[in-house]
Amino acid sequence: MRVKQAVFMVGGKGTRLGSLTQNTPKPLLEISPGIRFLDVPIEEAARRGFTDILLLAGHMGEQVEAAYQGKEVHGAKITVLREPEPQGTGGAIRFARSHLQPFFLLGNGDSLFDINLRALTEPLPDGALVRMALRKVPDPARYGAVDLEGRQVTAFREKSPSLLGPALINGGLYLMDRTIVDMIDSPCSIETDVFPRLVAEGRVQGQEFVGYFIDMGLPNTYEQAQREVPSRRIRPCIFLDRDGVLNIDKGYTHRPEDLEWIEGARDTIRAFNETDHYVIVVTNQAGVARGHYTLDAIDTFHDAMREALAREGAYIDAFYACPYHAEGTVEAFTVADHPDRKPNPGMILRAAREWPIDMSRSFMVGDKESDMAAGKAAGLPVCQYKGGNLLSVIKRFRDRADG
Repeated sequence: MRVKQAVFMVGGKGTRLGSLTQNTPKPLLEISPGIRFLDVPIEEAARRGFTDILLLAGHMGEQVEAAYQGKEVHGAKITVLREPEPQGTGGAIRFARSHLQPFFLLGNGDSLFDINLRALTEPLPDGALVRMALRKVPDPARYGAVDLEGRQVTAFREKSPSLLGPALINGGLYLMDRTIVDMIDSPCSIETDVFPRLVAEGRVQGQEFVGYFIDMGLPNTYEQAQREVPSRRIRPCIFLDRDGVLNIDKGYTHRPEDLEWIEGARDTIRAFNETDHYVIVVTNQAGVARGHYTLDAIDTFHDAMREALAREGAYIDAFYACPYHAEGTVEAFTVADHPDRKPNPGMILRAAREWPIDMSRSFMVGDKESDMAAGKAAGLPVCQYKGGNLLSVIKRFRDRADG
C-alpha cells in the first residue's frame, strides 16, 4: 500500500543564520519573491502523491500555522502541529503520535534532497523500522558519515575535521514505521538518541541516492539555495495520453479491475521520474458525458494507477481529464468543441500554467491523431505510439530527435 503521509520537522531556531531568523522561522525564509524554502520540499512530496502533509512546528510556530494550516498543494492537505515546548526531533515525533499513519516519510524542512521519494518508500523488510536516504559526498566532515553494508546501516561516524571522504551522509529523508514512537523518550534527538540504538539492533536500512542536495542552515548555503533552488523547480515534462498508451483500452475503461498496463509503461514512468521530468497524463474521458461513469470513477481509476506505480517506486505528478463531448447524454458535460478535449490543447496548456514546466524541453506521447494534434497545437514535439514496448518507442523517438 502506498505511503501517503509526509512529515516535515520545522521547529528549529536557525541560530546559525543570525539576524535572518530573528523574526522568521528558518524554513520560511524566502528563496525568491513569494517562494519560501519550505514550499519546495512540500511541493516535491505533493507531486509524488503524498496527500497528507504534516508540519511539526515549534519556534515561532504561529508563523508556520498562518502560512500553511489547512492549505492544499497539488491536492495534498497540510496540517500544522505546534509542540508546546521544545522536545527535540524525537520528542516532536512522539508528540505527533496520534496524527501519524502506520508508515510515513520524514524530512527536515530546512533541507532538500531531490530524489525519487517513491523509491525510498517501497515496503520495509520484516524487522526494519527505518529506511534512510543516503548521499555520497567528497567531504563528509560537516555532516558526519554513515557506514553501510548491503542495505544495512552499521554505524554512524560523528562530524569531525578528521573525517576524510568520499563517504555516505544522512540525506535527512526517512521512511518510518510508526512503531518507532515506542522507542522514543521525550524529549530526545531521533538522530543521536534513537537511531544508534536501532542500528545496534539491525533495524535501520540505508539506500544511496544520487540527487541535488542542500541544507540551507548556514548563511552561505542559504545564499546558494536562493541562487539554485528556484530554477531547479523548472523541469521538462513528458505528457502522456492514458488509454492505449499507459493501459490497454478496453472501451470506456474506468474500473480498477480493468487496469492492464501497456508493456513498458511503468518502466517509462519510473525512468522519467528519475531524470528530472514531470510526468503528466492528459486524457479524454467522454464516458462521463455519455453517462457510462462519473468523475469520481475517473479519480478512483487514477488512484489505482498511483497505487500500482508506488509499489514499483514510480509516480505520476498529475492527471488532467476532459469529461466533455459534443454528443453526450449528460447535459452538464455535453459541450461542442470544449478547449480541453483533444485535439484541442487545453489540458496541456492548463498544466503548463499550473506547474513550473519548461515547455521547450517537453514532449507529448499518444496513440491517436487527436493526441498528436493537441501536442502540436501546444507547441510540443509529438511521439505516436503504435504498439510495442513503450519505453523503447520513446527512446527511439528521442534518439531521432537528438540525432
